[in-house]
Amino acid sequence: MTTTHFDYLIVGGGMVADTAARGIREIDADGSIGILSDDIDEPYTRPALSKKLWTDEEFTWDKVPLGTSGDTGADIRLQTRATAIRPDEHEVDADDQTFSYGKLLIATGGKPVPLPLEDRSNGERALSFRTAEDYRRLRALAKDVGRIAVVGGGYIGSELAAALVQNGVDTVLIHTGSVLGDAVFPAGLAERFEKLFRDAGVEIVAGSRVTQGEADADGVRLSLENGDEVRADAVVSGLGIEVAADLAEKAGLTVGDGVHVDAQLRASVDDVYAAGDVASYPDRLLGRRRVEHVDNANEQGRAAGRNLAGAAEAYTHTPYYYSAVFGIRYEAVGTLDSSLETVEDWLDAERGVVYYLDDDRVVGVLLWNVEESRDAARSVLAEADTLTRDDLVGRIR
Repeated sequence: MTTTHFDYLIVGGGMVADTAARGIREIDADGSIGILSDDIDEPYTRPALSKKLWTDEEFTWDKVPLGTSGDTGADIRLQTRATAIRPDEHEVDADDQTFSYGKLLIATGGKPVPLPLEDRSNGERALSFRTAEDYRRLRALAKDVGRIAVVGGGYIGSELAAALVQNGVDTVLIHTGSVLGDAVFPAGLAERFEKLFRDAGVEIVAGSRVTQGEADADGVRLSLENGDEVRADAVVSGLGIEVAADLAEKAGLTVGDGVHVDAQLRASVDDVYAAGDVASYPDRLLGRRRVEHVDNANEQGRAAGRNLAGAAEAYTHTPYYYSAVFGIRYEAVGTLDSSLETVEDWLDAERGVVYYLDDDRVVGVLLWNVEESRDAARSVLAEADTLTRDDLVGRIR
């Protein structure tokens, strides 16, 4: 078994790997960087896969790759799956190779939650949605078939349903809520959100989950827990991810909901860091959490890269997340949970701010078609202990 050494080794080939390599280069211009990726594509901008590539004709495929290797000199090993980390030896096994490292970054992200489906189509009619290859497969299906079922009413599921129906596909969206978005939005806003989809022609099947199904060359049949059945030519699931922390756990790192890191993104063993979807970190405003959104991948990846190269800086950024469907864009900082108390502050029929309160303390801010206000939302969270409900209305404009 051959051994290849890198000064900096990154396990995972997503957006964190890209920004980490760039962060390393801000401090160390010459150290060798290796990236082990089980993807077939070099790092790319993931949000575009469910947003702009479907809705913006000027956003073409050439804007998707991030140019990591060309810009940073990183040696990217595609279709290379890490199988073991040995922190004491500073080594990682991947397929039939061993890689040794000076510093290691775990950026393994997560794997899509699968549908309970018997797939005899070999993935031709049923797919999860996570990678650029998944996008290419779904795009081809959107051209070749008439009706596609989307399973999942969260960020990815709702974006995919919007994308498909706007590209002329007969679309059915299956989700477990009573109203689309009702887990995160106040009741009135959730109803408005769902209406956007119905008005666009999306058939919505609410309040039930897929318990089993079959896919073959002719299409898919999905059985729901309420006894109903949905038929379509193909199905795509957007049910979230299962965090990929197995490698870290087997290597003896502290793992809970993700790989536990400190403020400098250091894991529980020397010379190992974690960032992105896989990392549980202490947010300075919101406490320990794991964040699965692009702003965190970009900012935390860069911070981890700088710290791999010796910067020794705390990660102080509180990330935001966003979605864009049917011409509306919403952004959020903190916790959005419709079971919390809310204070709504609408500027007009289309723009507003929703504050989420836990025991009268603001823990989340939703910005609905309100731009350039993320820092204002962070400032609300930073000052949450001193703010009353009366302080909130009119605070963000």
